[in-house]
Amino acid sequence: MRLSSIFEKTTRWFDRANAALLHTLPCAQGCASCCIGLFPVTVLDQQEIQRGLRMLPNEHRRRIEGVAMEQVGTLLAAAPRLSRSHFIEQWPEEDIDQLVERFAAWPCPALEHDGRCGVYEYRPLVCRSMGIPSEDSGHVVGPCAVQTAVPVIRLSTALREEENRLAAMEGEQLDMLRQQQEVEGEEVFLPFAFLPECPIHQTST
Repeated sequence: MRLSSIFEKTTRWFDRANAALLHTLPCAQGCASCCIGLFPVTVLDQQEIQRGLRMLPNEHRRRIEGVAMEQVGTLLAAAPRLSRSHFIEQWPEEDIDQLVERFAAWPCPALEHDGRCGVYEYRPLVCRSMGIPSEDSGHVVGPCAVQTAVPVIRLSTALREEENRLAAMEGEQLDMLRQQQEVEGEEVFLPFAFLPECPIHQTST
């Protein structure tokens, strides 16, 4: 299975879900609400982001990497254990939440001044699915502060089942990556994913 296939499948799922919701979602170019803040991404996302950066002109790539480098430096000062291992999936949830809250105003390194994404075709999976309301025990919840009104129309069972299959596919590909390339972890904070010198093989000490 080609690595990018899960990214393509997730994009197509979002497009179908958005159409099912009659295109009522506020997600569009220029709305960057979900592009602000610190959050984890997986090593699959990291590989896709690095693929996208290699496609950019050198000056553009260096600018994005420069923002990421500044953010990583601040993170290392705030949480020195990140210098030993960039992987965070074993951290206590409250420790992750503390950093996420502290740096909630950070823009994504790839966020352009006009609200566009500098690596849009290679954006993380969470960015591709963001905007679709979640549903739990019959309750539908909007995904962000901008989306103050949740569409009355619920997604079909088929679309929700496909969403679950995509999540399972992501897990399978992460397991495959860890086995084939001896990756020591699965999740890093977003800025680390933009730095070429941040190896996915890094070993914890």
